Amino acid sequence: MSVDSPQPVPSHPVPAARPEGATPGTTARGAGRLLSRPVLAWASWDWGSAAFNAVMTTFVFTVYLTSDAFGGEATASVVLGWGLAAAGVLIALLAPVTGQRSDSGGRRKLWLGVNSLLVAVLTGLCFFVFPQPEFLLLGVALIALANVFFEFAGVNYNAMLTQISTPSSIGRISGFGWAMGYVGGIVALVLVLVAFVEPVFPWFGSDTTDSLNIRLVAVFSAIWFLAFALPVMFAVPEVPRKAKAAQLGFFASYGLLFRRVKAIYRTSPHTIFFLMASAIFRDGLAAVFTFGGIIAAGTFGFTLSEVIVFAIAGNLIAAVGAIGSGFLDDRTGPKRVIIISLIGLLIAGSAVLVLGPGTHDVFGYTWTGDTTFWVFGLMLTLFVGPAQASSRAYLARLAPEGKEGELFGLYATTGRAVSFLAPALFAASITIFGEQRYGIIGILVVLLVGLLVLLPVKPPAKVATAVVPSH
Repeated sequence: MSVDSPQPVPSHPVPAARPEGATPGTTARGAGRLLSRPVLAWASWDWGSAAFNAVMTTFVFTVYLTSDAFGGEATASVVLGWGLAAAGVLIALLAPVTGQRSDSGGRRKLWLGVNSLLVAVLTGLCFFVFPQPEFLLLGVALIALANVFFEFAGVNYNAMLTQISTPSSIGRISGFGWAMGYVGGIVALVLVLVAFVEPVFPWFGSDTTDSLNIRLVAVFSAIWFLAFALPVMFAVPEVPRKAKAAQLGFFASYGLLFRRVKAIYRTSPHTIFFLMASAIFRDGLAAVFTFGGIIAAGTFGFTLSEVIVFAIAGNLIAAVGAIGSGFLDDRTGPKRVIIISLIGLLIAGSAVLVLGPGTHDVFGYTWTGDTTFWVFGLMLTLFVGPAQASSRAYLARLAPEGKEGELFGLYATTGRAVSFLAPALFAASITIFGEQRYGIIGILVVLLVGLLVLLPVKPPAKVATAVVPSH
């Protein structure tokens, strides 16, 4: 999840009771209360987005796209990997200023709605991806484009966090959104399993002819996402138009972005170092979920039903990990939680790679491929949640009072700027070694580089306060 889009910072002090960057009429009534109407409506979008994240791009539709029906898992995985890498390049080129311009133009909610609608439409069009090799490019193109618009929507969605929270509640409300996403993924996956993949009663949607049941999953996901994306459009007010910033041209917006980065580097270089490190390892975290289901099916021979069951368990473990790590984060600081999580991910990922789908004797026990993936695959999901949650908490602690939005905007920008790394290395590793299993190497490299870049970065309490220019 990317967080907050760049926005000009007011020159006057910001009251503690009002979220950063808020002005009268932009903060939702009841902001700051965890179970208030605006918070529940905001988190509903995250709940609905799980149909795209968990069902379409992780555990169901991409598994379908990389099946033998589309030319074999290795070939299809390479095409998918490069397709997602291309989407990452587009995101890196365009996302830095989309949030900035929608904020300054007073169109944050408008563009959240437009981009969400585009994601739903592209997802629904996946119904026309029939199980034949000639439809592979269509399927990859639809998923890749949907990813682009999903990230654009995410920038605007996460920018709303300051409108529904206060400085004292931003952490738990942000965490609540993460939890809603994980739980929404569980519910959506259960419904897909019992209605389409292994239906409890026969109906036309359970027909497997030409993979009709899986293609209907795309229609289900589109409707699910759109339905749960609607509440935020009614519960959170639009931000006001900022006349001066709104006059910036497209390329001038990049100029403003670069000036802000230079100013932060001059006054708080370790803030920039953290943004760089988190951008890299967050791309690796995203890849764990993006390619996890594909590897389960292609390398370990999981059936689609088994992949979905694993996904349900994985989302539950990730949610527990994210919630539990919050207490450790408060006691020891976010950097230590992130380091522990990344090391855990490297160990678990290496075990999946080395042990593979074969049978091995480990410490006197016979391990099958199924056991390997269940144990170390769930270990991967356990550490993903804490790394994601503490990364956002890390930056929240770095942000100077009244200028949190600027740093969270750069957090989103840097994250998207390298979003092609893991998909590209995943595809390249398969191409080099000739087996899907070795795509794990590409993901591990990204996580390792992110960890190495993070190690010398000073923890939040030791970093100087950044100064961010407003224009």
